[in-house]
Amino acid sequence: MKTLVIRIAAPLQSYGDPASFEKRTTFRAPSKSAVIGMIGAALGFRRESDDYKSLNDLDFAVRVDQPGEVLSDFQITHYSLKKPGKLSHRIYLQDAVFMVALSSKQDALMEEIEYALRHPKFQLYFGRRSNPPAGILKMKMCPDKTAINVLKELPWQASVWFQRKYKKDVFNARIYADAKLVPDRPNRLIKDAVGSFNQKSRYYEYRSVAEDNVFLENSNYFQRKNTDHDIWTSI
Repeated sequence: MKTLVIRIAAPLQSYGDPASFEKRTTFRAPSKSAVIGMIGAALGFRRESDDYKSLNDLDFAVRVDQPGEVLSDFQITHYSLKKPGKLSHRIYLQDAVFMVALSSKQDALMEEIEYALRHPKFQLYFGRRSNPPAGILKMKMCPDKTAINVLKELPWQASVWFQRKYKKDVFNARIYADAKLVPDRPNRLIKDAVGSFNQKSRYYEYRSVAEDNVFLENSNYFQRKNTDHDIWTSI
């Protein structure tokens, strides 16, 4: 088994839960379907491709290292100059940082995904096309570790300014994961498995998720200097 851990950070992110056009809300952490969409874009999948479905089999977990702030935006869409525009209320996460862990026993597939994310065929974005990553993705491949184990061992990856602002010695990080990865936790169903990204017939299916948490040491609480944990040496 190999686990790829990715630091997801950007000025704006948005991971749409079921919503109408008039109001586009967001999950408080990256959805599995959004991450699968990003991987598919890196691999060069077209929206009409059925190859996305196979990525649903990846083990998935995400840790909230920096929750971010909720940002509201209003947009007006015009379909015709002769008709009034429609108002759309959209919600984003601002200055959030997440650690996403993806696992599979197919080592070749995990290596292909890692290479594709470093050399993407299409533009990567976090939930919406207006939300590009804040620079090159930070990633590391971890052999012989599950997604949950990696997220519980990895030091806190929040921005240094956020760690300094956080006036406690430990941070309680929430983890959202496929329910099978934390079988001792209560689970619930969310509509977050990819059915199709085809714009003419887009749909999602239900998957079972569970929540966990881990306490992470805030080294900047003690040292008050730049002690940003580098993902390359932390796992």
